[in-house]
Amino acid sequence: MSEVQDFIRQTITEHPVVLFMKGSAQFPQCGFSGRAVQILRELGVKKLVTVNVLEDAEVRDGIKQFSNWPTIPQLYINGEFLGGADIMAEMAASGELKTALEAVGAFND
Repeated sequence: MSEVQDFIRQTITEHPVVLFMKGSAQFPQCGFSGRAVQILRELGVKKLVTVNVLEDAEVRDGIKQFSNWPTIPQLYINGEFLGGADIMAEMAASGELKTALEAVGAFND
């Protein structure tokens, strides 16, 4: 197991809501990452950890291998990979995303 895979596993285990994205929540550096952050903000998520994959090429490649998913952003809730911005939008529209976030206390301070 590589250090990068260990880092990813530790991050998604220690935090209930993790978004691997390009840029930060304050300054997303791609449209899809911006959309993902916007969806979470609109739902009122307070407990969000973001990982900027642009700061580390190993993490950027490693997260794609970890999830077996080719694109970024990637949302993890309670250690489970949910998907990227399009899937998040679909889940938000159906109410599934809010339910999953409520289950991990993502709206509490």
